[in-house]
Amino acid sequence: MRNVKIKDRLEKIVESYILNHSFKMTIFVEKNEQGKFDVLYANSLATKYFSTEIEQSAACFFGDLWIPIKRRMRKLQNQSDFTTEIQSIRGGAGVLFELDFQRHTEEFEREIIIIELRERLDTVTVRKSQSELQHKYNSVIEHNLDPIITIDQNFKIIYANRAVHLGFGYRFKELSGRSILNLSGEDNIKAFRLFLSRALAGESIEMEDSTIFHKKGYLLPAYLKAIPVLIDGEVEEVQLIVRDTSIHQKNNEKLLFLSYHDHLTGLWNRQAMKEHFTEDSLNALQRETRLSFVHLGLDRFKLINESLGHNGADEILKMVAERLKIICPASARLYRNGSDEFIVSLQNHSVLKTEKFAQQLLNDFGKPFYHNHQEYFISASIGIAVYPEDGKTLENLLRKSEQALTFVKDRGRSHYRFYQEAMNSTFPDEALMESHLRRAIELNELTIHYQPQVDLKTGHISSFEALLRWNNGKFGFVSPAQFIPIAEDSGLIHGIGDWVLNQVCKQLKEWQDKQFKAVRIAVNISPKQFRMENFVDKLKEKISYYDILPSSLEVEITEGALTIIDETLATLNELKKIGIFISVDDFGTGYSSLSYLKQYPIDIIKIDRSFIKDIEFDVKNKAIAKTIINLAHSLGMEVIAEGVEKDLQAMILLEAKCQKAQGFLYSKAVPVEEIVEKYL
Repeated sequence: MRNVKIKDRLEKIVESYILNHSFKMTIFVEKNEQGKFDVLYANSLATKYFSTEIEQSAACFFGDLWIPIKRRMRKLQNQSDFTTEIQSIRGGAGVLFELDFQRHTEEFEREIIIIELRERLDTVTVRKSQSELQHKYNSVIEHNLDPIITIDQNFKIIYANRAVHLGFGYRFKELSGRSILNLSGEDNIKAFRLFLSRALAGESIEMEDSTIFHKKGYLLPAYLKAIPVLIDGEVEEVQLIVRDTSIHQKNNEKLLFLSYHDHLTGLWNRQAMKEHFTEDSLNALQRETRLSFVHLGLDRFKLINESLGHNGADEILKMVAERLKIICPASARLYRNGSDEFIVSLQNHSVLKTEKFAQQLLNDFGKPFYHNHQEYFISASIGIAVYPEDGKTLENLLRKSEQALTFVKDRGRSHYRFYQEAMNSTFPDEALMESHLRRAIELNELTIHYQPQVDLKTGHISSFEALLRWNNGKFGFVSPAQFIPIAEDSGLIHGIGDWVLNQVCKQLKEWQDKQFKAVRIAVNISPKQFRMENFVDKLKEKISYYDILPSSLEVEITEGALTIIDETLATLNELKKIGIFISVDDFGTGYSSLSYLKQYPIDIIKIDRSFIKDIEFDVKNKAIAKTIINLAHSLGMEVIAEGVEKDLQAMILLEAKCQKAQGFLYSKAVPVEEIVEKYL
């Protein structure tokens, strides 16, 4: 009767599933009331391979293969089907099976699991591959430079590679069967046991600041890494990597010393100063005392470098440090501030005591330094800032002591001065401004304004000058007269100049596409940018990329760029071949010879605003302006006057036949939106 029920329950799945998969061994198993599995059905391939009797327990039917099959069936608790592989031994040889599991519950009263499997034909290849893999695995462990100890689930040592002997003195036979816990120091045993337990639970884990006994009986600081080895989802063993960190501790101590001391003189460095200041300033505040920063700089030490070379100069700096150590009181802290500067912090020193100490320093520097049996005299200058009067942060105090030092060096050297507010105006913060300027493009702080150039006869406008503007979050609107020199000195002018050219070409392209009237834009080019070998090539690329008319672009150079004749002439000729206009800015203020005008292919001369100012009153300025205009015309050049602010100035220039003018009389430099609205 039971067989009939089984056949009724299985009829649907036998027809739809088994018959279509006869190339695989297919077995149905069901969990009985005792929680064990029985075989309900097996196709002919399965019965030929395993057993002809199907109505029996799965353990009997599958034999040795049942345990790994049952272990993998646990995954069906979380999913309805999956595929896996099992390796077994049959007939004394390794066999690899591919298995598919499916769980069915809806169609049946009880849960039925369908197992499909087939024997892989490439078992020889698999065995060889697995053998090679095992050899590689063993080789990695045995020949690893790190000591590796293998432990089982009971903390027993079952293997140790040769590096364990080299690092900790033990051979494997001395460790085999021992508990790994015996190698740990007593203070560390609790944390060590927890660490190993987590690894045996399947977690890859690290442990720093551990300790391991050396064979000779002393404890070594160690770093541990535990890697669990899983087989069929179960942790069989743990590979424990053990590193002796004693050498690293010594290196760390050395690094710690170097991080707080100057490597040349052995004095405290700036990092140490920062940490000391936190403590020293708090003490001074609580005791209502002063903390003085005596900033000493060696005078003209560059000469020592040039005379003795860097090695000789370093020897002198060591002698200076030793002399300062002798002079400084026991309560003082002595730092090397970098290069040829030193700082002494004096605690609880009155102004009078600080002055006395500064004078003592200057007196001692009157004595010679000896190098290779030769006397060298080095004087020093000193700037002093006092906490809390001059500042409550280390940054402010160092900045002000440096301002005082600079003040002393600018006024004869070899004396000392306390910081005063009047010194602040002589010490512009160009370094900070340069730092902000480096990120100006990235932060979208740069913009281009355009100033129209007016035809004095007709009043028409067909050209503009592009002028760079910088609006910074800290400094606000910064004058070009202030930030352009910083850009040139720092080399930032190349990147900024490229950006300006790119923006102007992009703007010309936009106006050209919108079919606005044709205009020309003049761009100021720095002498450094102009002298770059690839300047012309870059300009060609931009004109080609934006597909603009070369004649819509004007390169405006200063007289300073004209001095190297051969290079300048070659560059200007290349620009003329392209079709770009060339103008000379601020004409008359530089050092150029009139012969330059004859040699160079210049289109436009711009009269500097200094000659236009007061032209209506100043006879000399008027004569110079007229002379420049006549000279330019005789050479076939156009003239533009800059800085025109009054109607009378414009009338005088028109009478002198100056073609164009720009200045506040007509318009200041304005954003591009206003140019489009008013002129285009």
